[in-house]
Amino acid sequence: MRSNHTIDMASSCWGNPAKYHRPMSQNGASSALVGQPALDHQWYPVALCEDVDPGPHGVRVLGRRYVLWHPEGESITAAPDRCPHREAPLSDGRMVDGCLECPYHGWRFGAGGRCESVPSAAPGTPVPPKAHLDTVAVEERYGLVWLCPGTPLGRIPDIPQEGDPEFRRLNTPFQHWAASSTRITDNFMDFSHFPFVHTATFGLAQETVVPPLEMGGLPNGFRGYAYEVNANNTTDAGQAVTGEDDDVLRRRMTTGYVLPFSVRSTIAYESGLEHILLLLTTPTDDVNSLFTFVVWRNDDFSVPAEEIMQFDLAIGAEDKAMLEKLEGVLPMDLTATVSVQSDRPSVDWRRSLAALLAEGAAA
Repeated sequence: MRSNHTIDMASSCWGNPAKYHRPMSQNGASSALVGQPALDHQWYPVALCEDVDPGPHGVRVLGRRYVLWHPEGESITAAPDRCPHREAPLSDGRMVDGCLECPYHGWRFGAGGRCESVPSAAPGTPVPPKAHLDTVAVEERYGLVWLCPGTPLGRIPDIPQEGDPEFRRLNTPFQHWAASSTRITDNFMDFSHFPFVHTATFGLAQETVVPPLEMGGLPNGFRGYAYEVNANNTTDAGQAVTGEDDDVLRRRMTTGYVLPFSVRSTIAYESGLEHILLLLTTPTDDVNSLFTFVVWRNDDFSVPAEEIMQFDLAIGAEDKAMLEKLEGVLPMDLTATVSVQSDRPSVDWRRSLAALLAEGAAA
């Protein structure tokens, strides 16, 4: 059932970054996400397309609240979740005649945030110019709605399997994780935790020693590494996903990132089955995130999507349980934490993100 309330109501501020504590690294540089200029110009997935059909649908990105709605016959519109009249949350409104109606005084907004009606005004009275909403950039891709708070400078990851008829796409609902997007992405770039965190799914068959990893360019603009692992395949859910009944399967994998918080993992089995995961994290504030993942598979489509997603959702639940025990934002200062050679991928991502944040601050 669709909700027309904001996903994260933990804070009541209207997107004022000053209300958030800004964690500092050992060298004095901020590790906070809210208020970082560079992050305002990136794309963030915030909802399934079906969640905004027609809306309204409220989300929080980088400490600011936005409302999304789908005007009849038009593309999705997104704007700050604030009526310009008396600042009521538009996400608490409703759709009437293809417009978003404010719950306080009934002002209506159509495509592009244009104010179409002020009920208290006499017929023929012009709408005040400032009544129109300042909208933000929105795109629909992979069954998701992507939002950019500022002028788009980053890019939405390219997944060529989206247009390949041999692959099907599977979407999962958005989840709230009480963990910083930095910690979540750091986790997804790492596989040394597999034998310890993923013990109930696929991790038991894996060796704990991580061989030397080489970082480099991966297809479609991702940066990451290739590796092979043994995967436990003894669970019913796991066998439904792999289509194999061997207790242990060899996986050929790649893991790579697109800044700031998108990670793609490709899994290839000896049977020829490919399982592509796009792991997507959106910071709602410094220490809370929206998370979803999208799967592409070249199977025969005979296994119900629910069975496939059951296994991947169980893997995600293992990550979530661990990450929600970690407090605060992951420091961008690499000397604030200890890293070893197996952490090379996550360290590489941290360096790249820190450089992006520094460039934005300098600009």
